[in-house]
Amino acid sequence: MSLCVLIAFFYLICAPPTLADSGFDHLDGAPPSKIAIIGAGIGGTATAHFLRQHFGPEVAIDVFEKGVVGGRLATVTVNNQDYESGGSIIHSLNLHMQDFMKQLGLKYRKSIAGKTAVFNGKEFILEETDWYLLDLFRLWWRYGISFIRLQMWVEEIMEKFMRIYKYQAHGYAFTSVDELLHSLGGSGFLNMTRRSLSDYLLELGVSQRFIDEVVAPVMWVNYGQNVSIPAFVGAVSLAGAQANLWAVEGGNKLVASGLLKLAKANLIQAQVNTVSLLSNGDAHQYKLSYSSTTFNGSDDVYDIVVIATPLQKNVKADISFEGFEPQLPDIPGSYHQTVASIIHGYLNCSYFGFSDPKLFPFTSVLTTGAADLFFNSVASICPVNITASFRRKQPHEARVYKVFSPEPLERNELKTLFKSYYSVQVTEWQAYPQYGSSQEMPPMILHDNLYYLNGIEWAASAMEMSSVAAKNIALLAYHRWTRQLEMIDQKDLMHKIKMEL
Repeated sequence: MSLCVLIAFFYLICAPPTLADSGFDHLDGAPPSKIAIIGAGIGGTATAHFLRQHFGPEVAIDVFEKGVVGGRLATVTVNNQDYESGGSIIHSLNLHMQDFMKQLGLKYRKSIAGKTAVFNGKEFILEETDWYLLDLFRLWWRYGISFIRLQMWVEEIMEKFMRIYKYQAHGYAFTSVDELLHSLGGSGFLNMTRRSLSDYLLELGVSQRFIDEVVAPVMWVNYGQNVSIPAFVGAVSLAGAQANLWAVEGGNKLVASGLLKLAKANLIQAQVNTVSLLSNGDAHQYKLSYSSTTFNGSDDVYDIVVIATPLQKNVKADISFEGFEPQLPDIPGSYHQTVASIIHGYLNCSYFGFSDPKLFPFTSVLTTGAADLFFNSVASICPVNITASFRRKQPHEARVYKVFSPEPLERNELKTLFKSYYSVQVTEWQAYPQYGSSQEMPPMILHDNLYYLNGIEWAASAMEMSSVAAKNIALLAYHRWTRQLEMIDQKDLMHKIKMEL
């Protein structure tokens, strides 16, 4: 199985019941008049789309975004061509993203083949070739049946995870990450969020060598972290092993902007500063105070609010909560910084042991944790618009590269990786959580009708995870508003769905 078969994947959902779960407002059954969503990334825009589907055309939906629509789906421009600087690949089994593509009339980006290698700081220890059977033989020769064991494990997890689409198609929702995971994979999935990937794989009979040389590089390129991350996050990262990956022609951020229009949502380009609780007997509403560079401040009142931006302290959400008794708890955890550098220049192939750049065969170089390098990966990338006549430039030509690193590259580090370069564009992302092997999942319900979308990222972070979370939030908000408790946190759903059919 080729190495590029081992990069990327799909996504997941949810959050735990709070004291607010015991009561429901608006007992007259009237629909909400206004809903607010804070954040216009893929999660926020997908939430707007799903809320529109469930609550209908009459409700007003405002989406607040202080930056650019798309959030961590973003592009940069080099020589009049755009390149992905954020989330760049999507798995074929990401059914929500597939459906968004169809509804929005977007096109799949042409795929340009390339070969991948793993670098340990001194030499390449694993190299992809043009021959599938040769790659398979090399994997077997070096690692025995570890690859087969890993593949069987990932396929089993994917098969169970795919149940979420059936649950959501039948309208079922969950109030917590734990409830959702248990409904998909029982206690096994829950245990995977509390044990490290390396320990879990060793117990499965995967060799330490395979973990160090194949699994670790995938974790470094996808999450910038080592194999001590939770096993469930690691499985999500490895599930792209089928290599059925795709991207959107014109840039993945087009999905977010398209969903916003499809939802007929009102985009407010402003920073939400304060969420205040307004109580009138048993009924609750939320006042949002916001401002921007074009106006000093304003506020509006909403029946339902969805926060679709991280609330962890090291991410500058800058939202305060007032009037809540007891006060809302702090959201635990922190986000991991990764730096994406888009560099137009000539790769220093001699650094990787190739004195003649014309002989350098790889488009992507991953690294092992043992390498202790200043970068996690370097890859030649293609623009988001690929014409029929497009050809990938050769390694001795100036190409556009994406380099992932824990810190911005110093000048001497750039000179190490590149013979020379024309431009460097740096994006510092708080891209995904700093994962620990024993971590508390953030809540998804903060108050009666106040929801937190990004809690799902602590199960695993990816575009589809946000999309599934968005569908769950929309269903959860709708069922709690209309008091359809039988659609929330139901047990043995596979059996229920079979009985319904």
